[in-house]
Amino acid sequence: MKSVKEVSQLSGVSVRTLHYYDEIDLLKPSVVAENGYRYYNRDAVVRLQEILLYRELDFPLKKIKEIVGQAGYDKVQALKDQIKLLELKKSRLEAVIAHAKALQMEEEEMSFEAFDKKMLEEFQQEAQARWGQKEAYQAFAAKGEESFPEVTKEMAAIMSTFGQLKESNPGDDSVQKQVKVLQDYISQHFYPCDQTVLAGLGQMYQTDNRFSSFIDKVGGLGTAVFLAEAIRIYCQ
Repeated sequence: MKSVKEVSQLSGVSVRTLHYYDEIDLLKPSVVAENGYRYYNRDAVVRLQEILLYRELDFPLKKIKEIVGQAGYDKVQALKDQIKLLELKKSRLEAVIAHAKALQMEEEEMSFEAFDKKMLEEFQQEAQARWGQKEAYQAFAAKGEESFPEVTKEMAAIMSTFGQLKESNPGDDSVQKQVKVLQDYISQHFYPCDQTVLAGLGQMYQTDNRFSSFIDKVGGLGTAVFLAEAIRIYCQ
């Protein structure tokens, strides 16, 4: 057990803030002694670490309490999503820093791309739908309206392979195996990707210019259309 003062020294969170977390039922002490002193066990300290991660991501206390207090809260999945969000935040900050340095050297054009929070906000919404709300997230994912919040090197490599295969018949075994690679990657790194979700993504890859332009950029012109048809055959 650690006293409230020890937890404060360990975490950098003030004693007053810890008292406030207790008052709003966000982080209750494990034991309150007869003299009113608060003590925290290991589980409570771990919960504080989770809370601080959400605060680092600018989540309001009310939302944090809602997330961590749900019966179906999945700590492991939440941590994966937090890491992803922090990586997105880091990438965005690096872009802003590079933009500022270019302005300093008077090399930057009139571009506001570095300040775009769209990818970060989209993944934040997706993650919140998943944290502790499995049924809600399944409904969210089944809509097929949201896709990858960031373009990873692995995703770029997968799309590049489709570009190498686009002279083949989209129904060929080699192409269909690559569709399976894509499906598995989405399931492992983003959300469960069943046939319904994958079919929706296939349509979006072709019709949504944000995605088709990226796919054609890494795979060559026509890759997005080829991929959409390959997915359609795979999902039949």
